[in-house]
Amino acid sequence: MSLIPKKGTVYVVDDDEAVRDSLQWLLEGKDYRVRCFESAEAFLNRYDPREIACLIVDVRMGGMTGLELQDRLMERRSPLPIVFITGHGDVPMAVTTMKKGAMDFIQKPFKEDELLSLVERMLELARESFAEYQQAASRDALLSKLTGRESQVLERIVAGRLNKQIADDLGISIKTVEAHRANIMEKLNANTVADLLKIALGKDAAKS
Repeated sequence: MSLIPKKGTVYVVDDDEAVRDSLQWLLEGKDYRVRCFESAEAFLNRYDPREIACLIVDVRMGGMTGLELQDRLMERRSPLPIVFITGHGDVPMAVTTMKKGAMDFIQKPFKEDELLSLVERMLELARESFAEYQQAASRDALLSKLTGRESQVLERIVAGRLNKQIADDLGISIKTVEAHRANIMEKLNANTVADLLKIALGKDAAKS
């Protein structure tokens, strides 16, 4: 068996050491990598958004609360899936967290099977988000190779403009437009106009 768990990372943020220890024991026993933090501030200092991971966080903590941590992650546009641990009659508060995008909340004392099921769902979502992140980064890297003029030409190709129309738009010859098109196709590794549109539009290409 590999020494490195393959299922992904579970961040646990709770100021109760007993809760952190019990969650770590449970999740590591199921081959998850677990990273525990006693405060939201400590977590934010170490959080790596490039990691396939999910977050289990207590609603009520000293210092920054779980709700404030969720807000902070939203400000960073983090796709990290979140489940809240609630107690002390926090259910109405937990409902608010779900309206902001949390996947679920579990009440203390929580059921192990319920928690493990949630973690697996969260990590599946995290894998999908990470794949989208990688595709977007790859697309951005390709598009960054284009010159300003090539970007203008590509924008008009995507809009469905013909070579003659693009030439008129930009005040250049049709032959220059054709040369730009050839350069764009080469730089973006596109063999067809359909390939070009998929790269230029990203996820939106499927909707058009």
